[in-house]
Amino acid sequence: MNRLRRTLRVKEIFYSLQGESTFAGYPCIFIRTAGCHLRCRYCDTTYAFSGGTYLELGEILHRIRAYPTRLVELTGGEPLLQSAAPTLLELLLDHGYQVLLETSGDLSIRHVPARVIKIVDIKCPDSGAFPGFHYPNLKWLMPWDQLKFVISTDRDLAWALALTRSLDLHERWTVLFSPAHGVYPPRRLAAAVLESGLPVRVQIQLHKYLELNEPTGTSTDESEARPHLHEPGVG
Repeated sequence: MNRLRRTLRVKEIFYSLQGESTFAGYPCIFIRTAGCHLRCRYCDTTYAFSGGTYLELGEILHRIRAYPTRLVELTGGEPLLQSAAPTLLELLLDHGYQVLLETSGDLSIRHVPARVIKIVDIKCPDSGAFPGFHYPNLKWLMPWDQLKFVISTDRDLAWALALTRSLDLHERWTVLFSPAHGVYPPRRLAAAVLESGLPVRVQIQLHKYLELNEPTGTSTDESEARPHLHEPGVG
């Protein structure tokens, strides 16, 4: 089958500043898929659980050409629930984009192209999706990939610090510690990371502090006209 004719269920495509990861602050195109099998307590993209429109991959490539950047992220929902996701990632690379993937960490990344920069969640005990990490994913991560812990309680923080140390995650990849927005105090997280001395990166959701809420893209659901904030992560 022609790769361009394969379809992906897409919730929205939009353009904003990247709010997270080591790419925070850069202009970025976001392709948000519809559907997620997890229900994280801090999720603020619950509107992506359902709906969406099946778009041919060629149509997705056509739509994103309108935006003046070569950085693109596939996010969700959970993109890897859809079998066409790796094919879209390959096509984006073939068309010269720098490609990011945000995924819950619960599904295998084995078939994700190695050149994609994967930002993989490790769900903490109080996430509402624990235990959800697919530990074999560690052998498929490349040195340029990133692991992310979203911290919503002190228990989450202690667990994430202990796991990072026990598996030496910080020696192999960039490790991100992100406070659940409006749930866990960023200053409390920063103080704990300073005390630990671990070389992990504290990140806040930049797009939320900048209040990037002007429409800069399109929902694929005709009945919806949502503001486009960027997205905080999957799950």
